Amino acid sequence: MACCSGIDPEVFARSDIHVHVPSGAIPKDGPSAGVTVAVALISALTGRRVKSDFAMTGEITLTGLILPVGGIKEKVLAAKRSGIRNVAVPADNEANVKEDLKAEHLGDLRIHYVRTMEALAELVLLPAE
Repeated sequence: MACCSGIDPEVFARSDIHVHVPSGAIPKDGPSAGVTVAVALISALTGRRVKSDFAMTGEITLTGLILPVGGIKEKVLAAKRSGIRNVAVPADNEANVKEDLKAEHLGDLRIHYVRTMEALAELVLLPAE
């Protein structure tokens, strides 16, 4: 994947990466954070920082496809209330955005529709320093 081309392959030879999600989490909170966890790992392994004005949601597959999630309206409005200017959502949730959110809800908030982790990483990560 191009999004991971900045990762030294030796990292995987000498490291064991383990992400633990405690079972005490609220069941509905799991998959929607998949892309965010993946972007955090890519950022840490490439040294590329995440743009501070982005929020994101989506479930990912092992091959890097981004799957749709529920609660898009609530997530987008929460991001806007928090001062976020850009939100990346799964491309398959575009209908939810168009049906559930009016232009007056969005204001100057920009919605970015993504299908792959590669596309998301290039959208939200700053260039390497």
